[in-house]
Amino acid sequence: MITLALNEKYFLKDPQHTDLGTKIVSSSIQLIDELGFEQFTFKKLAKEIHSTEASIYRYFENKHKLLMYLIAWYWKWMEYLIDYRINNIEEAERKLDIALKTLCEEVNFDPNFVNIDEIALRRIVVSESNKTYLTKHVDEDNKEGLFRGYKSLCRLIANLVKEYNPDFMYPHALISTVIEASHQQAFFAQHLPSLTEVQRDDPDMYNKIFVFLQHLVMSAINRA
Repeated sequence: MITLALNEKYFLKDPQHTDLGTKIVSSSIQLIDELGFEQFTFKKLAKEIHSTEASIYRYFENKHKLLMYLIAWYWKWMEYLIDYRINNIEEAERKLDIALKTLCEEVNFDPNFVNIDEIALRRIVVSESNKTYLTKHVDEDNKEGLFRGYKSLCRLIANLVKEYNPDFMYPHALISTVIEASHQQAFFAQHLPSLTEVQRDDPDMYNKIFVFLQHLVMSAINRA
């Protein structure tokens, strides 16, 4: 089984190395997906895993740090998938297409990470990820490196943009916008359909998000 290394500032004790820790992570994904982050509490999580709140606090300082851990794990997983899929591919445009497709595609269960429900986690990322940085203490969290995974994913794809067109001036701005849009378009299709042409019941929904963002990216890069 593969383990993704995450910043130790997210946790007090690494949950990936104990049975209780993996149960905390997997059950928190299910509960946050079911209840929403606002209604999620450690008390409810403790009841779900037949343990105590104190045992959860030995791993995570609070539920915000737990959410940041889950979102960071997702970014790290995205980076892992993109790295794997573009390995041994030389054409810059093809690598960029693969990266964008990976961001937009419908998520499936990854057997390399048996304790993570990536499908539920994607829904959490779409609906809750902005709560990790739209806070009064975002600068302190940033100094602790808690957004390093997001920055690393953005840098990976931005480098593919620069590889395709070294003269493009805004690769990080473009890709950070695209990452957010890949989630927003899915959320809008589900809940605010007048804000997008992508339809919730369209079986090709995720591919249409990819086509839109691919058009956005290539138009910007080629125009430059």
